[in-house]
Formats: sequence, structure tokens, C-alpha cells
Amino acid sequence: MSNAVSIRPGRPALPEWVRRLPEYLMIWVPLLLSAAHLVSFSLWTIWISFTPSTLIPVSGWVGLRNYSAVAASRNWQIAFDNLLLFGSAFVLLSLVTGLALAILLDQRIRGENLLRSIFLYPLAVSFVVTGTVWSWLLNPGLGIQKLVHDLGWTSFKFDWLIDRDMAIWTIVIAAIWQSSGFAMALFLAGLRSVDTDIIKAAQIDGAGPIRIYRRIILPSLWPITITVVVIQLQFAISTFDLVRALTNGGPGIATQLPALVVYDLMFQRSLLGRGAAAAVLMLLILLAVLLPYAAWRYVQRRRAAHA
Repeated sequence: MSNAVSIRPGRPALPEWVRRLPEYLMIWVPLLLSAAHLVSFSLWTIWISFTPSTLIPVSGWVGLRNYSAVAASRNWQIAFDNLLLFGSAFVLLSLVTGLALAILLDQRIRGENLLRSIFLYPLAVSFVVTGTVWSWLLNPGLGIQKLVHDLGWTSFKFDWLIDRDMAIWTIVIAAIWQSSGFAMALFLAGLRSVDTDIIKAAQIDGAGPIRIYRRIILPSLWPITITVVVIQLQFAISTFDLVRALTNGGPGIATQLPALVVYDLMFQRSLLGRGAAAAVLMLLILLAVLLPYAAWRYVQRRRAAHA
């Protein structure tokens, strides 16, 4: 009797999109839901900004009245001036600080891992905690000034937190402490990716460290620099919790920023329409930063694809 071998037909191969369906669901469903949430509430806020809404949303049409009222208000004008000062100083100083720290760590110094962890640690702290701690440190009756006075230097004065002209710089200091580690991490990655053969060739030609950094290394960091600037500007424009915890917009309204104006109009004065108009103005400022960056990235990708 011959042994019969039964051959079971194999299962037909599933299409590629079926096999990757769980992956698509895990990625695209949350992404689409988040996008729908963002777009819908943005459109709702834009609609509210053209209505006479106060405590609750109401229908109606007032045109640009809310926008003109916000733009003409002293709070918004001071907030916009503060945003220009804070954004410029914060972005520039955080870039310089982050680059200096990255260059320091790039020298392969002893304890690099420990120093890198220390410099990155502020990123793990919330902005509310950062603002609260720095408000203690800069408080003349509790922090640095009192410590120096207790040590015997009674003429020392460091009361920026209660000085209307200098209070905005306390926010700059706290923001730099919080975000310089982020710039350092990106710059360090860029420094470690520079082609060492080019550097060695420049050294053979007699180029010193300063010339190598100025002619070779720093120009290669240009794309990273643009990315850091855009991200830091985005943070500066939307800053709320840091200022709220550190100065609460004071003394008076000396450190008001646009996000605090939106909060004040919506939740303290119950002027929903004007608060929405201020929020839309913030969105326009943010788009003025993000859209050119997106266009630049698109051009860069097209050039890389055709290279």
C-alpha cells in the first residue's frame, strides 16, 4: 500500500495594505482626530472673533470691531512690544548659550555624559515649576539679593522682579535656563555629524580652530540653526505658564505677553469675542514664523530630491 502524501493548499498571500492595516490605524486615526480637533476649534475661534460674544458665545456679526479694539488696547500694545523684546533676546541668547555648551561638550571632555544630563535636565521640568523657582530666586526678600545681604554685602541690589523696566529680563533668564539644553542637543548632534575628513584637510592646510569653526563647522550648522530659531520663536509667541508663574504679567502689566492678554480677556473680563480676536492675532503671528519655515523646508526637500 503506497503512502499517500496530502498536500494542503497554502493560504493566499494577503494584500500589502491589509497586512499594514493595524499600523495605519495606530498612526493615522489619532493623527486625523487631532487634526480635526485642531482645525474645528480654530475655525470656531475665528468665527467667535467676529461676533459680539461676551460671557457665552452668541450669534451676530460685528466685523473687525473686536480686532480693532484689541489692537488699540494698551494691554495688547505692551504685550506686543514685550513679545518683540522677549522673543529677540530669548532666541539670540539661547542660541549662543546652546552653541557654546555644544562646542564645550564636543571637545570630548571628562564627565561629558554627566554634564549633558545636567544641561538637559531643565527640559524635564515644567514651565510652571521653572517660573515658581525663579520667582523665589529673584524675589528681593527671599532669593539672591537677600542671600548676598546676609553675607554682608548690604549695598547689593538685584530687584529686577519688581522693576517695571527690568522685569521682562527675568522671563528671558528663566526661559534661557529652560530651553538652552534643547538648542545644545541639536547643535551637538550637528557638530558630531560634520565630516572629519574636511576638518583634517583644513588642519593640514594650516587652518586654526577659530578659522575651522568660522569657515567649515558653523556654516554646516545653518539648517539646524534655522530649526532652533523657529522652534524657539514658536515657544516665545505662545509663552503663558512661565510668565504666569514668574511675574503674573507684573509689575502692573509690564511683562504682559499676548497669551496673557487672551487669558485676561476670555477668563477674567468675560469678553469672549475680543479674547478670540486676540487668539487669532497670535495665530497670525505664529503663521508668519511657521509658513516661511515650511516653504523653506519644502524647497530644501525638492533640491535634495533633484540633486
